[in-house]
Amino acid sequence: MESFGRICSVIGSDRPGRKVGGLLRPEHLSRALELLIKASSVAVVTGFFVPACGAPETDGPGGAVMLGRALERCGRSATLYTDARCFSVLESCSRAVEGPAVRSVETGEEILESSPSLLVFIERLGRAADGRYYNMRAEDISSVTAPLDDAAPLALTAGIPVLAVGDGGNEAGMGNFRGDLSSILPEYAHCLSVTQASVTLPADVSDWGGYALAAMLSLAAGEWVGPEEEEIDRMLASLVGAGAVDGVTRRGEPTVDSFNASVHRAVVRSLQEIMSSAILNTKRAPL
Repeated sequence: MESFGRICSVIGSDRPGRKVGGLLRPEHLSRALELLIKASSVAVVTGFFVPACGAPETDGPGGAVMLGRALERCGRSATLYTDARCFSVLESCSRAVEGPAVRSVETGEEILESSPSLLVFIERLGRAADGRYYNMRAEDISSVTAPLDDAAPLALTAGIPVLAVGDGGNEAGMGNFRGDLSSILPEYAHCLSVTQASVTLPADVSDWGGYALAAMLSLAAGEWVGPEEEEIDRMLASLVGAGAVDGVTRRGEPTVDSFNASVHRAVVRSLQEIMSSAILNTKRAPL
């Protein structure tokens, strides 16, 4: 579909210069939407702790909250999961825009206790080949990272599909692109995640991948169910107010991966324009 190609240009044009978003293809978006439409109950996992700042980063919660809320607006059940270190930040973000309920867990097994029909990861670390967790500075942060990505192989073994979004290569689900990323980022190859998913979206910013998933659900709903521009500011304010920091700048400011609110609003505006056009030209998809 033409609209998926346009979405790729919005969320996968390599604006951060990491060369990860350039791996995104329209077929990834198409397959992701199929998984979302077929699901009845969805577990969305996020949360990335920055030990140097003693706080979670701002990327991840917004995309997770907006996807979860869009699923609920489409009649699905959605629950957000994170670990204790990231719980208050995610809960604050969700509460700011009337998003889904948030649960704190410390293992992947706990996530699957609710028997979701789809498991989603957005900006959640995945294990490297040595079993450790690394940030984009190649620092080992295993001591502050609960192994929630363990839910991915458990889910796949149980026949539960896994959808993932990442922007650096070290996130759960990015094991799907480990070969490509090892060539693109050879000096970082030992830090790359080996955790795989049924479908993974490599994006410029993980939040944007979550926004895109929420936006695409509008095709099934027949109306816009994604984020509104003004909600970007509300979420960022809630995140910073709860103590979150930008994972790139490591400052407690209303930015995500160094991009300010105006950039994120522009992404949402573009997604809304793309989906509004697609809804007008596409027969409403059955839920």
